Amino acid sequence: MFNHLREDIAVVFERDPAARNTWEVLTTYPGVHALIFHRFSHWLWNLGLRWLARVFSHLGRFFTGIEIHPGATIGRRVFIDHGMGVVIGETAVISDDCTLYHGVTLGGTSWNKGKRHPTLMEGVVIGAGAKVLGPITVGAGAKIGSNAVVVKDVPAGATAVGIPARILDQEKARQRNETAEKMGFSAYAVGDDHNDPMTKAIHALLDHAAEQDKRLQDMAEQLAKLGADLEVDEKVGEAFDVNYLNKIVD
Repeated sequence: MFNHLREDIAVVFERDPAARNTWEVLTTYPGVHALIFHRFSHWLWNLGLRWLARVFSHLGRFFTGIEIHPGATIGRRVFIDHGMGVVIGETAVISDDCTLYHGVTLGGTSWNKGKRHPTLMEGVVIGAGAKVLGPITVGAGAKIGSNAVVVKDVPAGATAVGIPARILDQEKARQRNETAEKMGFSAYAVGDDHNDPMTKAIHALLDHAAEQDKRLQDMAEQLAKLGADLEVDEKVGEAFDVNYLNKIVD
């Protein structure tokens, strides 16, 4: 129990830049409190003390605003950021190193008994307000965009956004993220079919910038084969003729 608590506190410092000290995390972070309540109620649940487990789970919900069924399985180093409105169903499985933001629902789509809630593999990130529904699997390292509604399996490493959720083109998403990072921001978790014209314009600019970077890189490689003395600034994707610049400076 104490080993888990130390990991829970350490992961807050790792994923939340607002965390300042251990005492603050231990006393004011509802995600940490919810996991403490859940681990105890889950232990009672496995002992067969189902009613008592539900009581402690209900207390956790009252104090934190986070509802976790005592039957749910939660791994290590799971981080629930803010957490208000998070709902995790009975047969949900959350593997190690996952991150959930406020308003996330891991719910069911059936009243039948048995497995009816999602399974999150290692390192999954679920954005605020997202709904992951049914006995589906979200692969390791996948990301679910804010307010997405996911009702089908998500492959490992993929990004799913929208209602219903669609899998983004991974290569295009990677290029956009790399280009956005160079510009100092990230357009994470917004889909191609998003209705906001500003978002579409930003995506078009990112795609254009990524394409220009690729063309400049190809051009630099071709010029280098012809014997030009070139250096490529990877940050902005621009090619410079070092000798030419030296002549200008002189």
